[in-house]
Amino acid sequence: MADHYEVLGVARDATTDEIKKAYRRLARELHPDVNPSAEASERFKSVTHAYDVLSDAKQRQNYDMGGQGGFGGGGGGDFGGFGDIFETFFGGGGGGGRRGPRSRRERGQDALLRVELDLDEIIFGTHREIEVDTAVLCETCQGSCCAPGTSPITCDICHGTGSIQRAVRSLLGNVMTSSPCGSCHGYGTIIATPCLTCSGQGRVRARRTVPVDIPAGVDTGVRLQMPGSGEAGPAGGPNGDLYLEMKVRHHDVFSRDGDDLLATLEVAMTDAILGTSTTLHALDGDVELELKPGTQSAEVITIKDRGVGKLRGTGRGDLRIGIQVVTPSKLNGKERDLIEQFSKMHKHPEPSLSQFHQGFFAKLRDKFVG
Repeated sequence: MADHYEVLGVARDATTDEIKKAYRRLARELHPDVNPSAEASERFKSVTHAYDVLSDAKQRQNYDMGGQGGFGGGGGGDFGGFGDIFETFFGGGGGGGRRGPRSRRERGQDALLRVELDLDEIIFGTHREIEVDTAVLCETCQGSCCAPGTSPITCDICHGTGSIQRAVRSLLGNVMTSSPCGSCHGYGTIIATPCLTCSGQGRVRARRTVPVDIPAGVDTGVRLQMPGSGEAGPAGGPNGDLYLEMKVRHHDVFSRDGDDLLATLEVAMTDAILGTSTTLHALDGDVELELKPGTQSAEVITIKDRGVGKLRGTGRGDLRIGIQVVTPSKLNGKERDLIEQFSKMHKHPEPSLSQFHQGFFAKLRDKFVG
């Protein structure tokens, strides 16, 4: 193998800037886009590999220890140190302990989207078509990263192994070190003609539609996992997962308590006294409600199985309706006379404090105050 310093045309004590300038000069002369000849292509590969090694301080030191320059012209004063020896025996040397070339195929990243739902959609669940801006498989190359009709070629520097081995002289004698090939970056192959559509990535950014069935009973903060619906991986790698985080919008009439739906029904004082029937417009259809005579504020009427579908299990919660008797604040003369006559005919207990009952109507109290 040719000496890297000779390939770049620089002295062994050349500075990093001198090495960089030499590489740029040769690259402008030998790049395939400028010089398409086979000889220039081979020289360009050698120049690129030499630059990758000599521009990295650690790789250059290792090369100087075991290359054609012997001890790097330093008179034998530097033996490479024990660090290089331990890296060699314990999987170091830049290879990370990996055997064989790297794979270009990698798993795509997971994606997280927020989905906003109305309260009526979570009673029975709903179907959505989710628009996702993400990475998808390149249709031109089908993930091969190569232009149509071409394929990766074996790296002629590492011969497909993805790594370069070099003898290093140490206190223990000559040992072999291994580092990723600078020409193919450890893949063992080179994409000589990248796909123009995806620039050799095997995937492109695009918008796609993901159908999803959202189950009944989800609540704000619940996440649904959709395996394989995330980003496509590089070079045709498997897709990541898509996570959908639910957010249930506020409803002006109904609120939620677990699987139950809560609502407040305002009732006229006369209807509360005499009783009445009424039709309520619930989220999943009308509800017929009977109020018995003498209905009091803070009473709760429960209608079975008209709440939210259970996320885990079967059945539904209940619809609980709290009664709020509305007392008229303005009366005309005739109405006031009638109320006064009623008051004289009906004996009322003296006003007194009684025990305050906590529970569902503590929530209603907060609502009324707010």
